[in-house]
Amino acid sequence: MLSDKYYNMHTREEKLQAFGRILDVLDEVREKCPWDRKQTNESLRPQTLEEVYELNGAILAGNEREIAKELGDVLLHIVFYAKIGEEKQSFDIADVINFLCDKLIYRHPHVFASAEVGDAEDVIKQWEMLKTKEKDGNKRVLSGVPDGLPPLLKAYRMQDKARGVGFDWECKEQVWEKVKEEMGEYQAELDAMATAQTDEEKAAAYNRAEDELGDFLFATVNAARLYGLNPDTALERTCAKFRRRFTYLEEQTIRQGRNLTDMTLAEMDAIWDEGKAKGL
Repeated sequence: MLSDKYYNMHTREEKLQAFGRILDVLDEVREKCPWDRKQTNESLRPQTLEEVYELNGAILAGNEREIAKELGDVLLHIVFYAKIGEEKQSFDIADVINFLCDKLIYRHPHVFASAEVGDAEDVIKQWEMLKTKEKDGNKRVLSGVPDGLPPLLKAYRMQDKARGVGFDWECKEQVWEKVKEEMGEYQAELDAMATAQTDEEKAAAYNRAEDELGDFLFATVNAARLYGLNPDTALERTCAKFRRRFTYLEEQTIRQGRNLTDMTLAEMDAIWDEGKAKGL
């Protein structure tokens, strides 16, 4: 088991035994537990998403023990879907693993064959090109980006996919002109919203402003990517920071026997700055 203080390396045999154990345990609970017995792909799907987000939270927190626990929850879902597939006589966990291994071998000809690559960038380009050639793969570069991804992550992945086939800025500094351009167009449409007279003009200005906001955010995500920053991670950290500082503001206000709605912005800012000074 994973200790709070240290990690004992397991042998290959122990790892295989552990994997066999989860298969045995799931077989038994699937047969004997009323709740597990009634689960379907459809009923598990929202819970799978929840587990992935919990894993995401553990990774952002840098808690190794929690990462291990949340990975276990995600693994349970993978094994569970495979079990359901086996019951339908469609596929089983061996198919899942073999599909993955075959894919990895095919997409790493520089490891398992005679292809040569110069660096990690070449690996990414080769990976994307091979995906478009696979029999059951993504026939278009962007088809590998799920429609259901959150927009911020989707923008990042689309840009990264395009980069994989060479569609990118020649040098990262060029992106700033695009960011400034999109910001200017967004601000212009906000000004148009403020001066619109009729309802029709206001609606049209609103739609244009929303479009330009999207372009501005997309360009900002692109800038982050070019500098090696993950915008989703950055925004997640900022949200966590805002939560800590706003909670501190709220708690201090309650201690004073006051209500936030009765305070001036200057009074709230003073407590906010106090929390900021404390490293919140």
